[in-house]
Amino acid sequence: MTRLITRRKLLAGIGAASLLAGCDSPHRMATLFTNGMLRWNEHFEGFLFSPSRLVPESPPEDLTPEPQFPSYFKSDKVPLAPAGWSLKVGGLVARPSVFTLEQLKAMPRMDMRVRHYCVNGWSAVAAWHGVRLSEIARTVGADPRAPYVEFRSFDAGYWSSWDRASALHPQTILAYGMYGHPLHPDHGAPLRLYSAVKLGYKMVKYLTEINFLSYCTGGTVENNGSEWFAGV
Repeated sequence: MTRLITRRKLLAGIGAASLLAGCDSPHRMATLFTNGMLRWNEHFEGFLFSPSRLVPESPPEDLTPEPQFPSYFKSDKVPLAPAGWSLKVGGLVARPSVFTLEQLKAMPRMDMRVRHYCVNGWSAVAAWHGVRLSEIARTVGADPRAPYVEFRSFDAGYWSSWDRASALHPQTILAYGMYGHPLHPDHGAPLRLYSAVKLGYKMVKYLTEINFLSYCTGGTVENNGSEWFAGV
């Protein structure tokens, strides 16, 4: 709750400060101010973020009925996994690897039931299971000098990039199951990113590739003006 309140105060401060930008050319000041505040906001959120703080699990009675949990995708219709689907993990890693779904399921399983927050204002609770991304990072020998992690999908090329600390948070998983069964296509099958510490648009569905990088590549919605850090 403390972090949410802090974010609200931060956004209120941004709104108040924007009133001061009218003393110069509106377009130039708006651009400079917006870009500057976005960078400041990301640094501020990163400062507040704790890589070891766990988000409390939601009680079972808060579980959203499965048919009511919204699903989104970028393609014109529900994306379906290509034949022979696999997950490629590369970039700054000691052992670039390709994982089948069966190999991922053979790794230690993580189950969690946490509230999902959408940037559009709704929230819901689902039960997820999968493998921690930190387990994948350990398996491939992710270089500690790679501060960014990029996620790519077969959903019309959708992608996002994260800060390393959030990606390796204990409650960030590669989910292959939801509500006790395998993911359905409308929720990102066969594999999607899920985390308790990010807004919904950061959780890339229909995963095909993960890269540990020394630079930030932004993302599909982030490169069009959405917040990059997007923590909750």
